[in-house]
Amino acid sequence: MQTTKRDTLNIRIKPEIRNLIDRAAAIQGKNRTDFMLEAARRMAEETLIEQAIITASPEAYAEFLARLDMPPQPNKPLQATLQMETPWGKEL
Repeated sequence: MQTTKRDTLNIRIKPEIRNLIDRAAAIQGKNRTDFMLEAARRMAEETLIEQAIITASPEAYAEFLARLDMPPQPNKPLQATLQMETPWGKEL
């Protein structure tokens, strides 16, 4: 059986917060370490996803903005969508 090396992380925590974490971990059937690692990882992933950055050259960005400013061109799929009855029974 292969084991993965784990580093140690020491933190200072107020007793009331530790107790809160212990109670929540117990409800999920986990120990404090596993509960905290899962919660920290989930928060880290969410934070990074929310902060995703898309980079573009100044020229590409200017082109992107120009296209956003252009009025939409009529097309058959758009026209068909606009002619459809809405799910709640009212036409657009």
